[in-house]
Amino acid sequence: MTEVAVAGGRRSADDRRRQLIGIGLGMLIDRPWHQITVDAVAQEAGISRGLLFHYFPTKQDYYAQLVHAASQRFLRATGPDPDAADPLASMIANFVGYMRRRSGPLVSLLRAAGQDPVLESIMERMHDELTERVFAALGRPARSTAERLVVRSWWALAEDLTVQWLSRDDVDQDGLDRLLFDMLSRVLDSVDAERSAGHR
Repeated sequence: MTEVAVAGGRRSADDRRRQLIGIGLGMLIDRPWHQITVDAVAQEAGISRGLLFHYFPTKQDYYAQLVHAASQRFLRATGPDPDAADPLASMIANFVGYMRRRSGPLVSLLRAAGQDPVLESIMERMHDELTERVFAALGRPARSTAERLVVRSWWALAEDLTVQWLSRDDVDQDGLDRLLFDMLSRVLDSVDAERSAGHR
C-alpha cells in the first residue's frame, strides 16, 4: 500500500524513497561504504527492514539508487561556477574543494563500483559526464577518440592524486588545483601536437 502524506506525518512513497536515500547519503559522510546497511538505514528512518523493501525491492536496488544519488551530488558540487571567467579552472578548483571535504565517500563508492557491474555502470556514466564537462568548459567537442580517452584518464589520475596529495603534510596543499590544471593543459597540448604531426 502506498503511504499518503498527511498532516499527521505520513509520507508519500516518493518522499519516503528520498528520505531513505538521504539517510544513506548522510551515512556516507562519516563511514565507509561497507558499513552502510539497510538495517541501519531503516532504523534511522524509524521503519522496519521489511517496509524499506516495500520502497526498494532488493538491497541491491537500494544501493544502486544510493550510488546514483551520490554521483549526482558529486557532479553538482564539482561543476564550474556559473559566472566563472575560466570554467575549466573553476571546475578543477571545485573538484579539489569537494575532495578536501568528502574524498572518503567518493573513494568508497569507486571501490564498491569495481565489485559490482550495476554500480560500476553508474560510476562510468559519472566519469563520462566529467569528461564531457571538460570539453564544454573548453567550448568545443572532443576532436578525437584519443583526446576523449586522455581526458577520461586524466580524471582517474586527478582522483587518485588528489586523495594521495591531501593525505600528506609535506606537499603544497594550496597548489593542487593549479597542478591539475597544468597537467590537463599539457596532455591536451600533447594530443594536439600528435594530431597535427599525423596530418603532415
